Amino acid sequence: MSFRISISGMNAASQDLNITSNNIANVNTTGFKQSRAEFGDLFAVSAYGLSNVATGAGSRLQTVAQQFGQGNIDFTGRSLDMAISGQGFFTLSNEGATVYSRAGNFGADRNGYVVNPAGHRLQVFLPNTAGGFDTGRMSDLQLPTGDAPPAATGNVTVETNLPAAAAQPTVAPFDPLDPNTYNETTSVTVYDSLGAAHNQSIYFVKTANPNEWEMHAYVDGNAVGGPQVLQYSSSGALTSPSPGQVTLPAAPTTNGSAPLNITMDLGRSTQYGENFSVLGVTQDGHSTGRLTGIETSPEGVISARYTNGVVQPLGQVAMTNFVNPQGLQSVGDNAWAETYSSGEPRRGQAGTADFGEVQGGGLEASNVDLTEQLVNMITAQRNYQANAQMIQTQDQITQTVINLR
Repeated sequence: MSFRISISGMNAASQDLNITSNNIANVNTTGFKQSRAEFGDLFAVSAYGLSNVATGAGSRLQTVAQQFGQGNIDFTGRSLDMAISGQGFFTLSNEGATVYSRAGNFGADRNGYVVNPAGHRLQVFLPNTAGGFDTGRMSDLQLPTGDAPPAATGNVTVETNLPAAAAQPTVAPFDPLDPNTYNETTSVTVYDSLGAAHNQSIYFVKTANPNEWEMHAYVDGNAVGGPQVLQYSSSGALTSPSPGQVTLPAAPTTNGSAPLNITMDLGRSTQYGENFSVLGVTQDGHSTGRLTGIETSPEGVISARYTNGVVQPLGQVAMTNFVNPQGLQSVGDNAWAETYSSGEPRRGQAGTADFGEVQGGGLEASNVDLTEQLVNMITAQRNYQANAQMIQTQDQITQTVINLR
């Protein structure tokens, strides 16, 4: 009996050393979570109950418990590297089977899918038409390979201040080539449906009526409709047209694109003071753009940025958490699979409820404390030696009994 007790102790110490060895071997493994050996004592129980003088029967390994403590985040600057700061797991697809990981060292395969080194595809919530994300549906994240399509200008916002002290031009009628026929001018670049740029010029002419101006719009030197009358109040605010929207007639182009249909917003324009100023002229169109980079927000939104200034959301990282993460089954390659003990997976978005934030351009390091593991190694070694010494001692006692005459 004593030999078996000591052997169980040696087996337990050996298993402790195996776990410690595995922790040390993965000290530089991205997203690795250290394990801890948890032991239980053995006690022989008969059908007649326990004796008051019964002793234990040794020990055994009850479980290898994963320790999901936060690892340090090392910033790499690489756009597809991601780290979770807080709780939760990345959701991955392994040829249709769902697995989970804390390692965010992702890259792109030959088809543009975002994968980890084992080829597992990152799962995201896809964008919806309302501007958010469809959290009820996951999909593989695939990076765009082509250019961003152009968008025709539909709205131009003009925020200017017209001088209240301006006088009516002495030369008439209005001629965009003669600066003596207008008071002020500004311009903005607009785009057609093919992404070609056009110059839109805006001219302001003071009329004979108080607080009244005329606005003339030209595209590529051609008039777009007739003059638009702007009326301001005595305090300098625009009163007509209200609320400042001016829809211009369609402006034809010569490159085969659709005509430009532009609505101008002058609601923020004013008339006071003595100086003309342009506080802002913006439009909502853009030309074709080339992909310049991928960026990830703390909420896990992965976006593509293009040379034309467009930022297109590709998806939001699908985060998963469990009631009992220690019940997950390790399947290698820094991945875990759900089990009955882990409970059902709970999906969500980064930065909400019990899900941490996503740090783009960073990686979560292993949470292995090397100094602690070395101490555990020494402890397990001493435990093994002590149990071996017990066997040697029991052998000597046995030899003493055998040698009795």
